[in-house]
Amino acid sequence: MVQTRSVEFAPADPAALPTGPDVRLQLVRIQSSPEFDVPARARKFLAYIVEEAIGGRADRIKAFSIAVGVFGRDSSFDAQTDPVVRIEAGRIRRALERYYLVAGQNDPIIITVPKGGYVPVFGWNGHALLPGPSGGQPGDKREEKSADNAPRRWRYILTASGLVILTLIAPYMPWGIGQFANVPSRSVETVRTAPDVPRLIVLPFDDLSGTGKSRIIARGLTDKVIEHVSKFKEIVVIAGRPSDPRSSGAVETGYALSGGVRLDGDKLWLTSRLINRGDGSVLWAESYNEDIEVRHLVDLEGDIARAVATALAQPYGVIFRSDASKAANIPPDDWEAYQCTLAYYGYRADLNPQSHASVQDCLKRAVERFPGYATAWALLSLTYIDELRFRYRIEAPSPPPLDLAMAAARRAVELDPQNVRGLQAEMLAFFFRGDVETALNIGSRAVDINPGDPELSAEYGLRLALAGEWKGGCELVAKAVSRNSGPLGYFEASLALCSYMQEDYVEAEQWIRAADVHANPLYHFIAAAIFGQLQKTEEAANERQWIETNALDLMKNIRREVALRIHRPADQAHFTDGLMKAGLPVP
Repeated sequence: MVQTRSVEFAPADPAALPTGPDVRLQLVRIQSSPEFDVPARARKFLAYIVEEAIGGRADRIKAFSIAVGVFGRDSSFDAQTDPVVRIEAGRIRRALERYYLVAGQNDPIIITVPKGGYVPVFGWNGHALLPGPSGGQPGDKREEKSADNAPRRWRYILTASGLVILTLIAPYMPWGIGQFANVPSRSVETVRTAPDVPRLIVLPFDDLSGTGKSRIIARGLTDKVIEHVSKFKEIVVIAGRPSDPRSSGAVETGYALSGGVRLDGDKLWLTSRLINRGDGSVLWAESYNEDIEVRHLVDLEGDIARAVATALAQPYGVIFRSDASKAANIPPDDWEAYQCTLAYYGYRADLNPQSHASVQDCLKRAVERFPGYATAWALLSLTYIDELRFRYRIEAPSPPPLDLAMAAARRAVELDPQNVRGLQAEMLAFFFRGDVETALNIGSRAVDINPGDPELSAEYGLRLALAGEWKGGCELVAKAVSRNSGPLGYFEASLALCSYMQEDYVEAEQWIRAADVHANPLYHFIAAAIFGQLQKTEEAANERQWIETNALDLMKNIRREVALRIHRPADQAHFTDGLMKAGLPVP
């Protein structure tokens, strides 16, 4: 049964509004709680409207001011055609409802954002909600109307005698009370904007040494791991507590990460393991040790946490491989939205045009069903990019793939500005549009957000290289390949191009022979250029024959195709020289 407790805080004058410092403190409580699960821009949205209200500027809180001040829109913003403010406001309302139901039942102040506007309302817990400091004086008609219209369910939830009322109202609550009360909610599907994705609970790392220093390090490492795992938007991370019911399986989380920290002199040891909560099996276990004297403690914690997060949460990481194995025998027609993302990374293993078509169609269905699923929009954008760069589905009756890619990438970033897969797609869209500077700026920002994502780092490094920074860009690709546990064919072919452009044709041949992406036409162009420079006529002829049979569209204007990918004219000439030596018809 759900137990309710009396509110521990109350104002001296129940009729008085909460003060600005009171409200700011409550905002900190909300924003720091794992139960307030919204992206960074929604947090910025809430902080903005709270500060405006506290500062006496509630009359300025409009869709336009929010769009400009929070989301960076320009003066042409039109709320009728751009729903970003409405979408995020709805997300905030649902997140606040969940927060006060699960974690904030005894908080002294309740913050709501009533429907029909964006002005927040503040009230003492257990008392009528009142508008913010600029919303009117006590007793005026606007205040009375706001108090009358304040959601009554807060008082019901906070004073109900238990599960009976929760069970009765569960089917009608839009934010899925059934998940909390362990009863199904029939209305969840109508408001969900994203599908079920893997959920990882990170339990506090055990202090195995029992000293003050080891306790601090254990706590710091736990926080750092949560921080770095949360940068991977393909999964949801939950901060666990030893007494949390989630630790005993009351709420389905899929996976659990636990570990222990031990100090032995100046040596720090971390042991960690990932458990499949469905059957209790250990999917991954690793230990790390570092010398504290040599490394600054904060940097040390960050490096270890990043290594753990990358191993678990990256595309092709431990969690991906576990889920992919379950979905391997499901036919494409039965794929759910999350399985579409698994299928995308499966397609990336060999870049096969047949797989491309089915994955793209699946992602289209996913964003239609879950329009708020930023990762699906990002991956859909990448499939449109592949239509352009690999010349897939050229006859498809649709707008230009680059336009579709840009629109989908922007949608992903709009939904979640911290989603690096969306930024990766936007980077590529600008790159193929010819705006290389913008592309590299976006890529740099994405890598700053999540430097532990090898898929992103490799793609950004390749863009740097193709823009002319071959040494630095190729070093990034090589470093990312060394950390990527998944199929590497695409980036091995990229390293072959790197070696070619730096005139190490022998190493280039080694890389291209290692790259297992033979269904991809660009692989064969790189191979042809390498064999042409090495004067290996038989191998060059084989590559030329494959291209003539399978990639005629790319041969219509080879110089244009090369210029689309390689930025500097001198580098373009170097690459086409190898193609000509391989016997390809370059005008």
